[in-house]
Amino acid sequence: MADQSGRVAVVTGANSGVGFHAARELAAHGARVILAVRDAEGKGADAAARMSGELEVRRLDLADLSSVRSFAEGFEGRLDLLVNNAGVMATPRRTTADGFELQLGTNHLGHFALTGLLLDRLRGGRVTTVSSGAHNMGWIRFDDLMGERRYQRWLAYGQSKLANLLFAFELQRRADAAGFELTSTAAHPGYAATNLQMAGPQLEGSRAREMLGRLGNVLIAQSDEMGALPTLYAATEDIPGGSYVGPDGFMEQRGHPKLVGANGRARDEESARRLWEVSEELTGVSYAF
Repeated sequence: MADQSGRVAVVTGANSGVGFHAARELAAHGARVILAVRDAEGKGADAAARMSGELEVRRLDLADLSSVRSFAEGFEGRLDLLVNNAGVMATPRRTTADGFELQLGTNHLGHFALTGLLLDRLRGGRVTTVSSGAHNMGWIRFDDLMGERRYQRWLAYGQSKLANLLFAFELQRRADAAGFELTSTAAHPGYAATNLQMAGPQLEGSRAREMLGRLGNVLIAQSDEMGALPTLYAATEDIPGGSYVGPDGFMEQRGHPKLVGANGRARDEESARRLWEVSEELTGVSYAF
């Protein structure tokens, strides 16, 4: 990785997993890094204590738009890099503080609002959004976006990760059209051993599913440190806006970072436009390019 001295970065969900390693390496290479986490005084502070460099821990709950607004309003100065990393996976149906389905609300709408509210700080900077190979099983169900009529945890997760890619690519298109200097990239970690696999089972109270997730992390997954490499590559390398980065191994499940493809639904400009407009309406955040 090139020297990051002088850059200011925000990494959401930086207290564990991919986010922790991305924040740690950015700071180790000279960036000033803000760890944006729900539990700032506990897990956030513990994570920062295991890193070296110029660090700050600030509270951010992506499942609560008032928290997102508070974070953005309290942010001062320029921002060179925003890593939209935090997320939840395959949870039982829950809703956010604003009534959104939890996975779409946290993984997509929270980050959509955060990026829009920080946009004036990001001129000349980069936004890297973390998606997943699970976007391949996702469809944007505009007629039942919040899963109120039919909810299946993995399909809802796939929808949220497809939304991440639609957002990342549309952000670049809109910035380009407006002449706004911004690079938007996306990444996915492959199958990485993180706490993400246990979040859903723990919310559901399923010890069996939790143990299955832990077993998969031990036997199949690559380390969370390796899983962070695509995010770091997408965040720091000289690659075109609209690029998508993932592991270079079998079925993109593990390995070192390379540019990868996304499915046709992720590149559908009409779906991206519609999702953008719906996201603005739901969050109350409009992008002032």
